[in-house]
Parts: sequence; structure tokens; C-alpha cells
Amino acid sequence: MTPLLAFLGIGTMELMVVAGVILLLFGSRLPKVMRSLGEGIVEFKRGVQGIEDDPHASHSGSSDRQHDSGRVESHR
Repeated sequence: MTPLLAFLGIGTMELMVVAGVILLLFGSRLPKVMRSLGEGIVEFKRGVQGIEDDPHASHSGSSDRQHDSGRVESHR
């Protein structure tokens, strides 16, 4: 058990009861919520990856050509 859960006094049975109540309340909407959450995480990772790939270049147009060295050369 994690220290936070031990500090709060929440055991395995309590977690199962909470999960059961959540499943009963949101069971019909749960797949849609999880799908939306997954799409949000994927979009966030794409955004972070774009920032890590090229932090100084603007991704404004298709006329920018990226070289292997990581710098962007603009042909306008």
C-alpha cells in the first residue's frame, strides 16, 4: 500500500467499494470518458514531442525544411 493511502487509512476493501460505486454511477459513460482521456493524453504527448524536437522554430508553414542537424531552413 502506498504511504498516502496508508496515511488516509484507505485499505484494499475501501478502494474496491469506491471503484464499484464509480462504476455504478458512471458505467454507461465510462468508455466515452476513457476514450476522451486517452485522446487528450495522446494530443498532449504530440505537443510535448513537437516542443522537444524543435524548440526554436515556428511551425508556421510547409515551406520550412528541417535538416538532420535539427535546424530549420526557410525557403520563402
